[in-house]
Amino acid sequence: MFINPLQKNFIMKIKQTLILIFAFAMSSYAFASPNIQTWKTKNGVSVYFVNAPELPMIDIQVVFDAGSSRDGDKPGLAMLTTGLLNQGAVDMDADQISQAFESLGANFGSDTGYDQSSLGLRSLTDEAILTKALTNFKNVMSKPTFPNDALERQRARTLIGIRSKQQSPGSLAQDAFMASVFKGHPYANPTQGKENSVKSIIKEDIEGFYKEYFVASNAMIAMVGAVDTKQAKQIAEDLSSALPKGNKPAVITGVKELEKAETIFIEHPASQTHVLIGQPGVKRGDPDHFALYVGNHVLGGGGMVSRLFEEVREKRGLSYSAYSYFSPMRFKGPFLAGLQTKTEQAEEAKKVLMENIERFIKEGPTAAELEASKKNITGGYPLRIDSNSKILDYVTMIGFYGLPLNYLETFNDKVSAVTIEDIKDAFKRRLSPEKMVTVMVGASDKAEGS
Repeated sequence: MFINPLQKNFIMKIKQTLILIFAFAMSSYAFASPNIQTWKTKNGVSVYFVNAPELPMIDIQVVFDAGSSRDGDKPGLAMLTTGLLNQGAVDMDADQISQAFESLGANFGSDTGYDQSSLGLRSLTDEAILTKALTNFKNVMSKPTFPNDALERQRARTLIGIRSKQQSPGSLAQDAFMASVFKGHPYANPTQGKENSVKSIIKEDIEGFYKEYFVASNAMIAMVGAVDTKQAKQIAEDLSSALPKGNKPAVITGVKELEKAETIFIEHPASQTHVLIGQPGVKRGDPDHFALYVGNHVLGGGGMVSRLFEEVREKRGLSYSAYSYFSPMRFKGPFLAGLQTKTEQAEEAKKVLMENIERFIKEGPTAAELEASKKNITGGYPLRIDSNSKILDYVTMIGFYGLPLNYLETFNDKVSAVTIEDIKDAFKRRLSPEKMVTVMVGASDKAEGS
């Protein structure tokens, strides 16, 4: 990669000060919760900003309510659209766009999830470099051309990914689980889309999706880096002004509760069977969040110190690992417990998994388990905010889902305040073992009792 003299001199300055900066940065990041500033741009885009002066870098994320839940009857549309933004813009093709960022030492990225699509930029804060990086970023975000050849390349890569999932029992299990738990809701479809729908998407679909959802009324901006508030406001105004005002999208219907249990078996010639059990859990900002989060750390979210790991692996040797988690989203995301085991042991492992979920809902954690989990969670807090990119992820989550600005500041206190009764109450109200979906992917001819 070519490095121009301006960039070379600036990088040299960074290297000369990096050792001194590192010790200070680690000590300040380790314990200080970031101060989040927020405001709106002239065209109404919400901005969330954290000043992080330790390193001469800035991380920016522009987030749109344009996740796969907006795909409509063409699953995969949001991901294709977002993935094509940097494949052509103004009069540049994909290679020229990539080189424009690389020549500045800047990084561009994009991502699509169920709820949102986002565009990200990381750049040095030197004025000459940052100005050019922001121009490139703004062009990609606001002036994409969606070339036909790029669409076909992206489509081909997407189809390869979809077809490869047929060889992955874990991917098959995950897709079948989401399809059953969220039947009738957009969360039921994989963000990557389905083969038939991806084949049917045309350029006009991409352009229509972009025009509808990549607008100021549907955007927010998160920034973390070594710029002051005045500079941050200038950057936010520059980026947001490039977007048309547009309109907020229609409200999506919430997730429905399951009415009964369901068991799904998918035949796959694998030596092990994947088992997933769960149901809709909670959404972002739910008042039961911390009780469920701490409780699940005991149940299956704490890795080798969790109860599921102890009962399934250590005591019975049925699986290398067993886990559980709540994945809150805009609407109720999944509660999921899972493992993979030898096919001949699949029924036994499934039974142990469910028995431990039911027992935990009824009895909750012991005092010793709760204390150990609290120490583990609060002790790991500094690692959650030890880099700009991690802070940016939290700032984006806080802004997009409307969480309190002091979410990080109060995190440890709220974890510490959780009691055994809080956990028992929340788990009993939120989880219904008699209505959970069970998905098993493996070889039936090797199963126990066959």
